[in-house]
Amino acid sequence: MALAAAGLKTHIWNNNLRSIILLVGYPFLMGAIVWAMAAAIGFFMGQSAGPNAPHGTIATNFANGFIAQYWPLIGTAVAIWFIIAWFFNTRMVAMLSHAKPVTRAEEPALYNLLENLCIARGLPMPHLNIIETDALNAFASGVQRSDYTVTVTRGLLNTLQPDEVEGVLAHELTHIINHDVRLLMVCIIFTGMIGFVMQLVWSSVRYGLYMPRSGNNRNNGGTIIIALAILLILAIGYGASLLTRFALSRRREYMADAGAVELTRNPDAMMRALQRISGRDHIPAVPDDVALMCIENGHAFMGLFATHPSIDDRIRALSTMTGTPIPGASGTEKSDNPLNPWAR
Repeated sequence: MALAAAGLKTHIWNNNLRSIILLVGYPFLMGAIVWAMAAAIGFFMGQSAGPNAPHGTIATNFANGFIAQYWPLIGTAVAIWFIIAWFFNTRMVAMLSHAKPVTRAEEPALYNLLENLCIARGLPMPHLNIIETDALNAFASGVQRSDYTVTVTRGLLNTLQPDEVEGVLAHELTHIINHDVRLLMVCIIFTGMIGFVMQLVWSSVRYGLYMPRSGNNRNNGGTIIIALAILLILAIGYGASLLTRFALSRRREYMADAGAVELTRNPDAMMRALQRISGRDHIPAVPDDVALMCIENGHAFMGLFATHPSIDDRIRALSTMTGTPIPGASGTEKSDNPLNPWAR
């Protein structure tokens, strides 16, 4: 049933390596998008020089000049945004998800469950938040030890049995142990930056801030082509960043499920928890970036753009890994366990 220690260490090492690659690669991706945007503008501006003009050279020179002039400003803005997001990400996530911090005195049973899991793995206690919603969900957030946070919904506490809640908490702790949280937060931060640049450039194209001005039809048509070319470039770059983020999210869920079973030694409870959560996970008014971090995101796209594997696939994987039969299909049959101590 246990995962090989070497396998977990390799996964953690790979996550750390991916974080470094993303930290280095995303700024270059953003720079490439901006350069391509400028080159597209330069190319179509060069059309006015005549059919025999060196359009490629004109486009390259324009893009290089644009980068030389504006890259310090762009780089400064990106650095400021990254610093703010890095140090205040948990507050931003809590604000976006309407999560409130809780103490041991307020939620003793929940707090003790999480604390016991942390003691079992020798982990520092993360912050604990609750979202007052009937939805059944949970997520971990943070990029460094001092701000790691586990957030659960009131609906999850009121519906799941204690051993099932323990499995969910262990799942989120595994994300922290594996550094999945840090990796995903880095992806979210930089994808947000690219989205911001995309919106900024679209506004510039829409209002003609960077378009060559001319009254003739030829240049008016060129302006439209420029706009379409820029949007295509931005869409490709933004789509590539989203695909990277989705792929990382799908893989990490399988690892977290397995890690939760490793920690609790209770695969049946983890599978029952997933069954109960299925179809009841949607948290109203929560942004997609926050939903990406949740234990389940059933309202997302499927296939290539899926943020999570399906619940059925995850349960089958746990059953195969542990040799444990899959619980009843509905996962909602009445339990013999005592009434959930969190129910209100």
